Amino acid sequence: MEANDKSYQYKLAQKKVKRIKDFYVHLLVFLFVNIAIIAVSSIDEGLFNGLQEPENYFTAFFWGIGLFFHWWNVFGPNIFFGKNWEEKKIKELMEKEKQKSWE
Repeated sequence: MEANDKSYQYKLAQKKVKRIKDFYVHLLVFLFVNIAIIAVSSIDEGLFNGLQEPENYFTAFFWGIGLFFHWWNVFGPNIFFGKNWEEKKIKELMEKEKQKSWE
C-alpha cells in the first residue's frame, strides 16, 4: 500500500512543479513582451513622452491582472476551503455516519 501512496504523492508533486514552472514561464513572457512594447513605444514617441503615455501600459495592466490570478492559482492560499479541507470534511462525515450507525 505504501508504494501506491508514494506514487500518488510523487504524481501530485510533479503536477505542482509543472504548475510552478508554467507560472514562471508566463511571468518571463509577460516581462519580455511588456518591456518590448514600452521600449518600442518610447522610441517612437520620444523617450520621455513615450514613458508618460498611459496607453503604453494597458497591455501590461490587463495582462498583469491575468498574471496575478495565475499566481494566486499556483501559490495563493485557498481562502474558502483552506488546506486539506476536503480530507477533514470526509473524516467529519464518516464520523457522523459512524455515530448514526451506533444509535
